[in-house]
Amino acid sequence: MDRRPGVSVRLKLTLSYAGFLMIAGVLLLAAVWVFLLRYVPDRAMLKNPDDRPDGVFPIRSVLLDVFAPRAAAVLAFLLVFGLVGGWILAGRMLAPLTRITDATRTATKGSLSHRIRLPGRRDEFRELADAFDAMLARLEAHVAEQQRFAANASHELRTPLAVSKALLDVARADPNQDTGEVIDRLHAVNTRAIDLTEALLLLSHADQRSFTREHVDLSLLAEEAVETLLPLAEKRGVTFETSGDITPTLGSHALLLQLTTNLVHNAIVHNLPERGTVWVDTSARPDTVVLTVENTGEKLTPEQASTLTERFQRGTERVHTDHAGVGLGLAIVKTITHAHDGTLTLTPRPDGGIRIAVELPAATSGAS
Repeated sequence: MDRRPGVSVRLKLTLSYAGFLMIAGVLLLAAVWVFLLRYVPDRAMLKNPDDRPDGVFPIRSVLLDVFAPRAAAVLAFLLVFGLVGGWILAGRMLAPLTRITDATRTATKGSLSHRIRLPGRRDEFRELADAFDAMLARLEAHVAEQQRFAANASHELRTPLAVSKALLDVARADPNQDTGEVIDRLHAVNTRAIDLTEALLLLSHADQRSFTREHVDLSLLAEEAVETLLPLAEKRGVTFETSGDITPTLGSHALLLQLTTNLVHNAIVHNLPERGTVWVDTSARPDTVVLTVENTGEKLTPEQASTLTERFQRGTERVHTDHAGVGLGLAIVKTITHAHDGTLTLTPRPDGGIRIAVELPAATSGAS
């Protein structure tokens, strides 16, 4: 935004300091005149010369002639002192603001790693500098995450597109070939690309928090997710054990259902080949509600568990199976949890598998 040049804040403060100092000086001199000189007579008085032979009795006109030049000199000194002192004081006071401005200009050029780190005790400028540093840190992390996400998304989308192109090239090179197999493979590849696109849109929707909050019971969502995925669990030899309390919270019904479904689906797919178990539990605490999904499976280290919520990460290995998904299941869970002001905790089980807990704020009776 273009603005016309104006008077600097430092000059304004300097003039303000000098002005207030001049006003204080004028008031002081006026007080001297009003409360002192008004009692001095304006003409000589007759008196007995024997009373004070050595004394001199002043009159108002004489004192005024003596007082006025000196008062003007004092005011001139106060003006110079106020301007010089005000300029120095304003510069010292505005020095932190100069550092903040320089840091802002550096950030606008694309460098988000710069920090102000203003020393000293807390005051308004230092609170502003600390808030600006925190904003830069969050912005830098967000930009880095978006860049990593864009690179991963491009890579993931390029694969099905490349496969589709190869299949079409094969079909074009041999027109007499049976197209049934090619069509089936194209359908599978296209389905995967659609699933990935829908997951990306869901992530964007959750990141922006552009949803209406309503009363939601996590225990009902857990029951719905288990019923929906029961055929997949039976196919893979996985059994469910469910328990829990009524867990009311505020949020998007669709997003929280997606969160619950992703957790249960992830627990089924990344489980033991046979006789696996998935535990789904909901519990209510004084201020929060907790959804816990736990499963059997391969043993994981804490370091491995911490990477599972990264986007396009599929379990302990980046593998493609019939139900491997697009690598965004737990990333979507993490995004939806944060969008609902909750916390996500992943804890490896000693016997194998993982325990995932989603803790969300509880809905109060008066909430809307």
